[in-house]
Amino acid sequence: MAEYTPPLARLIEELKRIPGIGRKSAQRIAFFLLRGERRHALALADAIVQARDKTFYCSRCNNITAVDPCEICADAGRDTEKICVVEEPFNIQAIERTGLYRGHYHVLLGNLSPIRGVGPDELRIAGLLQRVRDGRYREVILATSPTTEGSATAHYLTEALRQYKITISRIALGLPVGADLDYADEVTIAKAIEGRSEVK
Repeated sequence: MAEYTPPLARLIEELKRIPGIGRKSAQRIAFFLLRGERRHALALADAIVQARDKTFYCSRCNNITAVDPCEICADAGRDTEKICVVEEPFNIQAIERTGLYRGHYHVLLGNLSPIRGVGPDELRIAGLLQRVRDGRYREVILATSPTTEGSATAHYLTEALRQYKITISRIALGLPVGADLDYADEVTIAKAIEGRSEVK
C-alpha cells in the first residue's frame, strides 16, 4: 500500500499529536489545509507561532496571557475575597462564560495522578497556598473536574487549606461524573457554581 508523500505524511503525524485528533481526523484536516488557499494555511501557521512566542503563564494565577499580570488578575473590579481553583487555563473561560463568578482564579496546570507520576510538587499548589496566606481571601472554590484525579486533587487541597481561616467549597456535581469541565455547557457550569457546598 502506497504511503503519503513525506511532507503530507509529516503534516498528518504532527496533527495527530493534538489531543482528540486521531489518524482519520488528522488526514481530513491535512487535506482541508492543502485544498484551501495558501494564505489561509500561512495565517494558521503564523497564528500558532505567534501564540507560542507571545503567550506565557501569569505570574499570579498561571492563566495563559500576553501581559503580566493577566487581564483578570489586573481587573480592580473583581471580588478579592474569592479565589477559584481550576486545573487548566481553558477552564477559566468555561466559568467566565456563566457570568456568575467575578473573583480571582488559580490554575494548577493539571491534577494529581500517581499513575502518570504527577504529585503535589508537579502542580502549582505552593503558589496557591502562598496566595491564600498573603491575600484577603475568605473563600477558596475548588472547581476541579469530577474525575477520579480531580476529586483526589480537591481532597488534597482541602486538607492543605484547612489551616487557614477561610471557607473551602467545592463546585456542585451538576457536572457529569468523569467529564472534563471544558466540555460542559454554561447552564450546567452555572448550576454547579451556584450549588457549591462547603467542604467539611
